[in-house]
Amino acid sequence: MPEPPDHIAQTSPGKLKALRIGSISVDPPLILAPMAGITDRPFRALCRQLGAGLAVSEMLSSDPSLRDSRKSRERAEHAGEPGPISVQIAGADPARMAAAARWNVEHGAQIIDINMGCPAKKVCKAAAGSALLRDEALVGRILEAVVASVDVPVTLKTRTGWSPETRNLSRIAHLARESGIAMLAVHGRTRACGYAGEAELDSLRALRAQTDLPLAANGDIDSPEAAKRVLDTTGADAIMIGRAARGRPWIFREVSHYLATDERLPEPGSDWILDLLTRHLDALYTFYGERRGVRIARKHVGWYCRNSKIGSIDPPAAGQLLELINGADKARQQIDAINNYFNKLQVTEAAA
Repeated sequence: MPEPPDHIAQTSPGKLKALRIGSISVDPPLILAPMAGITDRPFRALCRQLGAGLAVSEMLSSDPSLRDSRKSRERAEHAGEPGPISVQIAGADPARMAAAARWNVEHGAQIIDINMGCPAKKVCKAAAGSALLRDEALVGRILEAVVASVDVPVTLKTRTGWSPETRNLSRIAHLARESGIAMLAVHGRTRACGYAGEAELDSLRALRAQTDLPLAANGDIDSPEAAKRVLDTTGADAIMIGRAARGRPWIFREVSHYLATDERLPEPGSDWILDLLTRHLDALYTFYGERRGVRIARKHVGWYCRNSKIGSIDPPAAGQLLELINGADKARQQIDAINNYFNKLQVTEAAA
């Protein structure tokens, strides 16, 4: 991956205080949220290089019959990955969750994260993810079993409840504290809310007053200003960013700089974004092989076009680029299309 541009590389966490997760220090306390189909090893490495202090893996099922599947093998691949390595596990059976935690520690995990926040129907249908919030007794058994099974810190990713009518974050946090969970990461919505409406900062602020557990705030943090507002409002110890990092992985450096200086970093130039994007795609081709890497690259290019300035300078041209990217079946075709697009983009920028 490329080095950050000069104006980003010279920044430092400044006023940010390192986050302690058990014996592990996360510095800066900026965390890439686990996202299925997104936070693979190439994307985690990219976000770490661009300022994330921790990048959590895609969730791994606790079902032992799936451990030898291609998807599970790829998600459990950490060769060359900088630590701390945090692996998220998902499931509804305490014994299986404990076994999955042990297996992942044996394969390199330094932190185990328990998924009780995923709102996806497929996950909830299996009574996992945020569906667990409807059974507090089961939550307690899972937390206790996983914590007791490994000698690394265990964290919990959750929501404020199953629905607005059944919010139970306070009780879940109490169970986490009693079970020995080392950090809570809370998306400030219920499962029923999905990603609609605004994140519940009041719920996180109330939780901060209730517990001394390290707290990472998640939800609607899509800019440096939003990160500061969330920290100031909730008193959280860390920021967790998910969707806003898609196509804009340098958001972590931007947040770090803003929290330290109250000043915005200038937008990176299109030449630097081109270098970053092509190296990201090369990492995908290498990790997945050309055929699958080309398919996986399509969504990432779409996010770069939608979530950074490169797609807004000439929207029709960006649309044409995405057609070429989605129609390509060879890596060289995608890279050539991107180079041609950026060459035209730089001419447009120079004439502006």
